Amino acid sequence: MKTPSLPLTRDLVLIGGGHSHALVLRMWGMDPLPGARLTVINPGPTAPYSGMLPGFVAGHYDRDALDIDLVKLARFAGARVILGAASGIDLAAREIHVEGRPHVGFDVASIDIGITSAMPDLTGFSDHAIPAKPLGPFAEAWQRYRDADGPASVAVIGGGVAGAELAAAMAFALRTRGRAADVHLVDSATALSALRSQAATRLRDALTAQGVTLHEHSRIEEVTPEGLRLSDGREIAADFITGAAGARPHGWLETTGLALHNGFVTVAPTLQSSDSDIFATGDCAHMAETPRPKAGVYAVRQAPILFDNLRKRLSGEGTPRPYRPQRDYLKLISLGEKSALADRFGLALSGPAMWRWKDHIDQKFMDRFRELPQMTPPPLPSPRAAGSREALGDKPMCGGCGAKVGRDALSAALAHLPAPARTDVTALPGDDAALLLTGGTRQVMTTDHLRAFVEDPVIMARIATVHALGDIWAMGAAPQAATASLTLPRMSEAMAQRTLTEILTAASEILRASGAEIVGGHSSMGDEMTIGLTLTGLCERAPITLGGAQVGDNLVLTKPLGSGVLMAAEMQGKARGDWVAAALASMTRPQADAALILQGAHAMTDVTGFGLAGHLHGICMSSGVSAALDLEAIPLLPGALALSAEGIRSTLHPKNRSAVPGLTLEGPHAELLFDPQTAGGLLAAIPDGAARVAELRAKGYEAAVIGRIDGDWPGQISIV
Repeated sequence: MKTPSLPLTRDLVLIGGGHSHALVLRMWGMDPLPGARLTVINPGPTAPYSGMLPGFVAGHYDRDALDIDLVKLARFAGARVILGAASGIDLAAREIHVEGRPHVGFDVASIDIGITSAMPDLTGFSDHAIPAKPLGPFAEAWQRYRDADGPASVAVIGGGVAGAELAAAMAFALRTRGRAADVHLVDSATALSALRSQAATRLRDALTAQGVTLHEHSRIEEVTPEGLRLSDGREIAADFITGAAGARPHGWLETTGLALHNGFVTVAPTLQSSDSDIFATGDCAHMAETPRPKAGVYAVRQAPILFDNLRKRLSGEGTPRPYRPQRDYLKLISLGEKSALADRFGLALSGPAMWRWKDHIDQKFMDRFRELPQMTPPPLPSPRAAGSREALGDKPMCGGCGAKVGRDALSAALAHLPAPARTDVTALPGDDAALLLTGGTRQVMTTDHLRAFVEDPVIMARIATVHALGDIWAMGAAPQAATASLTLPRMSEAMAQRTLTEILTAASEILRASGAEIVGGHSSMGDEMTIGLTLTGLCERAPITLGGAQVGDNLVLTKPLGSGVLMAAEMQGKARGDWVAAALASMTRPQADAALILQGAHAMTDVTGFGLAGHLHGICMSSGVSAALDLEAIPLLPGALALSAEGIRSTLHPKNRSAVPGLTLEGPHAELLFDPQTAGGLLAAIPDGAARVAELRAKGYEAAVIGRIDGDWPGQISIV
């Protein structure tokens, strides 16, 4: 008998992708807790590592070197990742608020959101400066400024270690790029006061060597478009201004009802807050019994304790362990060039050797996330039925349209069905929707479903809804009503309610915005999450079908290609998080306004499981025409071409290629013609394509004229 997997009964939510949480995700992937569902919420797909920021600022590392890829890490951990910023916690409802999506329920949660160096009390800062934390926006702004031309002037507010590192790195970077630069470090008190005298002296010498002007006991009155105005009337000219003064908590923590210390979450030695089901770690936490300065070393060393205590809280078994921070820690401080200062127990050493030591420690830490362990899949049972290995294939079955049955199998099965006998049902061969006539009213009906290929039910619901609506939009119909068919993995009643609420809320938002309503549905439990919708739409005029394309029509595509290869790569841990985020954004974008712009098309379809070539082939066969494609004009999702060049393919790709005879061109770009899409773009054969594309781009679509209908040879597709 097959051993059943445990149902899901507890929700663990990690708020923020800080160092502690990144390590917890890695440890969870190595040793997950059965029955617990893990979620991480973070504003973006990556979390920057602060230890390497000065090296990036100086130009020693490229931008990607700073980032922990949370999408890859979440895939390894079996966790869902929610790309959004948390904005509040409702302790009574046990929900986390994230802008732009339904609230996220939790049983146990942990907060690791770091700090900010924004200075809302300093006049003009929010308008004319950028805080050094969060690191992501700062790093992007600095890279643009650093790589520009002409003279430069920079001011860093805050004369602590972080500010000194930034000022030295900025001066070095600008000088090595040949830009004449004035770099200022400004503090309202004595700079570098947290360091012992020997280390402070060496760091001051390094600032002087880099040409940084240090302004101490200089209170800033205002940040202006021209620089800084000091309280004594002096002005410091600067066109790039940043703040690195002290650690400031994120403001939304004040609204949580948790006990705080100066805005930071107060935690016990077990890292539990005043609510025993909510933990906090890293810079956003205040260790009440053993206060320490804000430093990444504590977050890293808290991670194993946090991991153990979260598991104990979720299981209800065991006594939480206390975290006991060390009295002192090694400080490795960048000095601009490839030199560093080491400070511990009053001993200060500096030079290139210290830089190499720091670089080794930083790279070793980041390698833990770049080189995730490969978990060995369980062996196939033996003995087993013949053909099992071949049917299983050599890679995981892709989700979305990559999990479809091939076109040949589907066509063969449909061929056995009798023709419609009802006079009010019109057969539309090749189209995914049926045309119904009810009292003289034209109505189209379609159904579609997707098995989950991302763990977030909200994202899957949005994708499935946009995907199903594609058939309605492609026929020029107005969405009317929908019923949902949902399968959830086995879980407790409370978790099922949370999950169903997320799915139905997300689907309803898209349907209502498109003019339709959810009117009912069916739910069940099974091995994995599947979301399906049956939809109706109303047609004021004759529906747009596959048949009708005319010679001379332009071929217009409304969305870029590549979702199949990107999701296949994501399942294998080979797709960058920002690429995946871009693909998800494309798949969740509705196309109601695009369908309106394309009204009047002679033929139209949505590009889904059979790929662009397969769906275009369907138009050509139904219309009795041929088509020519401009390969270079076809828009592609970020990363799709690179992954195709690596040979990554969706499981449906070979069937899609074999289904389009005569199109034999090979190469990474051409292979994407057969890439199965999920919630892909509309493909229209329309006379005035350039004008329609201009309208689509004005609405934010990455649309393009990708070819034309060029002859009357049914089904033939050529590349020009």
